[in-house]
Amino acid sequence: MKTKAVRLYGVNDLRLEEFDLPAIKEDEILAHVISDSICMSTYKAASQGKNHKRVPDDVAEHPVIVGHEFCGEIVEVGAKWQSKFKVGDRFVIQPALNYKGSLAAPGYSYQYVGGAATYVVLPHEVMEMDCLFPYNGDAFFYGSLSEPMSCIVGGYHACYHTRNGSYVHDMGIHEGGCAAILAGAGPMGLGAIDYAIHGDRRPSMLVVTDLDDARLARAAEILTVEDAAKNGVKLLYVNTGKMENPAEYLLSLTDGKGFDDVFVFAPVAPVVEQGDAILGRDGGLNFFAGPTNTAFSAKFNFYNVHYASTHIVGTSGGNSADMLESIALMEKGRINPAAMITHVGGLDSVVETTLNLPHIPGGKKLTYTNISMPMTAIADFEKLGETDPLFRELDRIVKANNGLWCAEAEHYLLAHAKAI
Repeated sequence: MKTKAVRLYGVNDLRLEEFDLPAIKEDEILAHVISDSICMSTYKAASQGKNHKRVPDDVAEHPVIVGHEFCGEIVEVGAKWQSKFKVGDRFVIQPALNYKGSLAAPGYSYQYVGGAATYVVLPHEVMEMDCLFPYNGDAFFYGSLSEPMSCIVGGYHACYHTRNGSYVHDMGIHEGGCAAILAGAGPMGLGAIDYAIHGDRRPSMLVVTDLDDARLARAAEILTVEDAAKNGVKLLYVNTGKMENPAEYLLSLTDGKGFDDVFVFAPVAPVVEQGDAILGRDGGLNFFAGPTNTAFSAKFNFYNVHYASTHIVGTSGGNSADMLESIALMEKGRINPAAMITHVGGLDSVVETTLNLPHIPGGKKLTYTNISMPMTAIADFEKLGETDPLFRELDRIVKANNGLWCAEAEHYLLAHAKAI
């Protein structure tokens, strides 16, 4: 079967190509990809080429398909898996396979599987590691967002706290405690706010900081103070860029006791140090943001490490349990990660978008891999709709949904957009 896919050949060398997939073996599965969201990790892989830990050394001779936040339908099932999976099933994948200790992952390491494609072959290790999950949602894009949401869920689960006289780590954020998300009004920050409010383990107070009033205002429209209060969380949005001493103000919100859990969502040394400065006793700083600079560092108060039991954790991605939790919360309607998405495009927009990702404002860039469409900001639908009926209708749909991408918008786009 032929597929169209974006393949990585080397540093900043991404190509949209059409080629033949091999026939599946008895322990493989053929799948049709419908949606894939573009992750900054894919930009990092493209910018580093074979120097990236997950990209093969021979990528120039055996290019890999990029994209790892994808959702689709099963087309053909090899004999080994026919008792577990069937044609027509919708699916998502946990790309962190950890197969025999290898870092190989779909979207980074494989010739025939990745999200930026129309059709892919799922290798045996995906199923053997229980990393192929059924997805029963009404829109494919939610399935694509289950991977970034799993990273957020994993970050929360990685937090821990201690008790005097015990060496046991109690995992998770401090339930009923004070939490802060610094630089938290971006796309992943919105997901983290959503999970803090609607997950099973919640703080009593959540402070979200950013330097941009517009981002904070939009976050407050989507994830409201009123809804948080209904769920037992006092939610505060704070612009720390206008303060002479942000740490002092943030500490005052806790009556000087400090925060139990602080998430840092920007790899910026002053933000890390601000997070350290507002930790309370046994406070944990979760460094969530992944830096590109391998020498990135920041100061940390080791007096407090010794005498106040402050500590730091970090995660890179989630695990299978985190993804299953994300899917369950979405299917139940408890979280809505659609707030992450600010741009939508087709497969032919992936190369340019990926290579320029750090310079494109907004949040998640969502691609539908079977259509042709420039990567387009949802905010631009209205202007484009003046001359294009496709965008006119999409604009009407998203405006009726508080400006958010939604299942109705997806259904309309897939039915009316130009096929690639």
